[in-house]
Amino acid sequence: MVFIIPTLLSMKLQPLLLLLVMYFCAFAASSEIASEANALLKWKSSLDNQSHASLSSWSGNNPCIWLGIACDEFNSVSNINLTNVGLRGTLQNLNFSLLPNILTLNMSLNSLNGTIPPQIGSLSNLNTLDLSTNNLFGSIPNTIGNLSKLLFLNLSDNDLSGIIPFTIGNLSKLSVLSISFNELTGPIPASIGNLVNLDSMHLHKNKLSGSIPFTIGNLSKLSDLYISLNELTGPIPASIGNLVNLDYMLLDGNKFSGSIPFTIGNLSKLSVLSLSLNEFTGPIPASIGNLVHLDFLFLDENKLSGSIPFTIGNLSKLSVLSIPLNELTGPIPASIGNLVNLDTMHLHKNKLSGSIPFTIENLSKLSELSIHSNELTGPIPASIGNLVNLDSMLLHENKLSGSIPFTIGNLSKLSVLSLSLNEFTGPIPASIGNLVHLDFLVLDENKLSGSIPFTIGNLSKLSVLSISLNELTGSIPSTIGNLSNVRELYFFGNELGGKIPIEMSMLTALESLQLAYNNFIGHLPQNICIGGTLKNFTAANNNFIGPIPVSLKNCSSLIRVRLQRNQLTGDITDAFGVLPNLDYIELSDNNFYGQLSPNWGKFRSLTSLMISNNNLSGVIPPELAGATKLQRLHLFSNHLTGNIPHDLCNLPLFDLSLDNNNLTGNVPKEIASMQKLQILKLGSNKLSGLIPKQLGNLLNLLNMSLSQNNFQGNIPSELGKLKSLTSLDLGGNSLRGTIPSMFGELKSLETLNLSHNNLSGNLSSFDDMTSLTSIDISYNQFEGPLPNILAFHNAKIEALRNNKGLCGNVTGLEPCSTSSGKSHNHMRKKVMIVILPLTLGILILALFAFGVSYHLCQTSTNKEDQATSIQTPNIFAIWSFDGKMVFENIIEATEDFDDKHLIGVGGQGCVYKAVLPTGQVVAVKKLHSVPNGEMLNLKAFTCEIQALTEIRHRNIVKLYGFCSHSQFSFLVCEFLENGSVGKTLKDDGQAMAFDWYKRVNVVKACSTCSVLYAP
Repeated sequence: MVFIIPTLLSMKLQPLLLLLVMYFCAFAASSEIASEANALLKWKSSLDNQSHASLSSWSGNNPCIWLGIACDEFNSVSNINLTNVGLRGTLQNLNFSLLPNILTLNMSLNSLNGTIPPQIGSLSNLNTLDLSTNNLFGSIPNTIGNLSKLLFLNLSDNDLSGIIPFTIGNLSKLSVLSISFNELTGPIPASIGNLVNLDSMHLHKNKLSGSIPFTIGNLSKLSDLYISLNELTGPIPASIGNLVNLDYMLLDGNKFSGSIPFTIGNLSKLSVLSLSLNEFTGPIPASIGNLVHLDFLFLDENKLSGSIPFTIGNLSKLSVLSIPLNELTGPIPASIGNLVNLDTMHLHKNKLSGSIPFTIENLSKLSELSIHSNELTGPIPASIGNLVNLDSMLLHENKLSGSIPFTIGNLSKLSVLSLSLNEFTGPIPASIGNLVHLDFLVLDENKLSGSIPFTIGNLSKLSVLSISLNELTGSIPSTIGNLSNVRELYFFGNELGGKIPIEMSMLTALESLQLAYNNFIGHLPQNICIGGTLKNFTAANNNFIGPIPVSLKNCSSLIRVRLQRNQLTGDITDAFGVLPNLDYIELSDNNFYGQLSPNWGKFRSLTSLMISNNNLSGVIPPELAGATKLQRLHLFSNHLTGNIPHDLCNLPLFDLSLDNNNLTGNVPKEIASMQKLQILKLGSNKLSGLIPKQLGNLLNLLNMSLSQNNFQGNIPSELGKLKSLTSLDLGGNSLRGTIPSMFGELKSLETLNLSHNNLSGNLSSFDDMTSLTSIDISYNQFEGPLPNILAFHNAKIEALRNNKGLCGNVTGLEPCSTSSGKSHNHMRKKVMIVILPLTLGILILALFAFGVSYHLCQTSTNKEDQATSIQTPNIFAIWSFDGKMVFENIIEATEDFDDKHLIGVGGQGCVYKAVLPTGQVVAVKKLHSVPNGEMLNLKAFTCEIQALTEIRHRNIVKLYGFCSHSQFSFLVCEFLENGSVGKTLKDDGQAMAFDWYKRVNVVKACSTCSVLYAP
């Protein structure tokens, strides 16, 4: 009885206990639901007003009925799917710890910002996390590795930065990893190899660096590998060959290097392989032929070398083959013909050689063939006509030859055909007219001959026709008028002739017409701009006559016009209206007349105006300064008058060429503001005044010519600041004074003309101008030695003549009296040590001879002769000659001592070369004149000369005689062809030939003269 009562009691309490448990469970569940609801509502309150509108259903305590919320069987929140609902805010106020049962969290395609909270790692049951396409920033939290049940992780298309956390390797169940389109940096962690269940890995479009970890070979289930557009380096690991289930592998746009691993041939299921835009080297592995399921192969823009493997022909399913911009060599393999499903073949910009294989005829599905910019040779095979689906064929920039096959006319779907920059010969086939869908036809820079086929008119869809730089003859066919859609026509650089067909005016869509460098005649097409779309018109270097087409006057679309070097005529004053888009116009070398219209100043886009070598007259209109973008102004060789307008100095000109006109006045001082000026040509005008010193502020000036004007005064020293100047011409003016010392600062000057002025002084300013190669200083008053620089070494006498007293090592100038050359300076010092005693010996010899002659004259008894000799001022005492006759012969032979006969200048006089009527050549030393009363006793001096004439020694120049005249006094000596020792030593070439053996012999020979004055 004692034991029965508790048992009965417990049996009665069991229902009550069950009710209590159920109550507490219901209470707990209700409490959990309430806490989940509160957590979500609190997060909602942190979002902006727009988000509140999107989440308007979020109210009350039952989240299971809210938008985007799904619950499990216990009414606990299990899925949050708020993709693309316009959320704006952060995740910071979402308490993830209160949502323990969530399996899916998808908030993609919103505008969430801020960082990913580390608390997200508390969602231990989560299998799907998608926060893609938001504005999240900051790093991926390490706690992401706590989501051990995660199957799908997508954080792509945000602004996440930092590294991929190593803890990512904890997600061993992960099937999809997508964190592309972010700003992630650092390496791909080696722990990625732990994701053995991974099917897709998308890491592309980040800033990841380092190499691909070798552990990637563990991901044997991987089918998609996207790591393109990063900064990854190093080679592809050989372990990549373990990914035998790989379908897509995109590694393009990185900095990978090394060779493509042979193990890539193991990826037999691969359908897309992209390794382009890297730095891979070496050959394409032959194992590439194992990828028999490959549909797309991209290897472009690497440094691959070697030949295209023959095994490429195994890829029979290939639709795109792209390996341009490498360094591949050798031929295109014939096996390429096996790729019967090929749609696109890009092999351009390599170094492929050989001919186009005939097997190309098998590629009947091919729509794009790009093999341009190689070294291919031979003809285009006639079988090319089998590629009837071809839309684009680019064969330009090779060495292909032969004629263009007639079968090219079979390619009726062709829209782009480029055969330029080859060596094709023969005519353009008439079958070209069958390509009725052609949009671009480019045949320029070949050796095509014959005429333009009449059938060209069939290409009614053509927008660009370029057949320039060939050897085409004949005229442009009238059918050209059928090309109603043509925008660009290029005929320049052929031998085309005849008149331009009037049908050309029917091309209302024309934007560019290039007719230059042909033999066209007649008038330019008058209605060439009838459609109002013409932008570029070039007809230079032809034989066109007549006026500028009237349709150009108001052709507001014009950008560039080049009509120079024709025979065009007419008044140009009002030939053009105001063309707002015109940038460049050249009308030079024609027969235009009239004046420059002030309207040129209204051309707001004009940068180049060139109307040189015509017959323009009048003044340069000041209004031209309104063309505020003008950079090049060529008006030279016309008949322009008046002053240079000051307003022109406000233009951004780099080239101002106004030479060979009739301009007057001064060069405006405002020219200093033209800081961009590089070329200034004002020569051959009537400009006057001083050369403005402000020119020295034009620091970018390269070429300046002020020649053949009436400039006066000194050369401004400020020109020495023009450090970039390479050419300066100031010749033909009335400049005076010396060359400024600052000219030595013109270190870049190569050409200088100062001729025909009145400049004086020495040339020391040139000593440091080592870049100077051409010089003309003739017809001035310069004196002194020539500088030891290249320009003067190479100068001819014509560039130095007619100066006051120049000396140097140039034929026609006397050698300078002292050696100042920098080269061989040390050698010359040694020579002077030897020569100096010789010179002293000769002086002693002269004194000895003078003493002997004086003694003889003192003992002479012929007093009458002495008196006669003293009284006669025109004495000419040259022994063995008729003095008067020889005097006249010498005056005639030297043309009254003209500088052209000058061969040297010394301290006591100048030496001239004289050829007497007998043919004898003598050296005449004209002595400098001395004041009256300072002449030595004439008789005594005559006796001295007589004694010298009687001396015979092989080392003493023979003296023929002496002349004393009221105007001239000179010595007549034997002429030595090779000049003096001093002259020889000043010339580098002669000094080297005059070696030490010869010099010692000279010293020995001269030493024998000592016997003449020994005691």
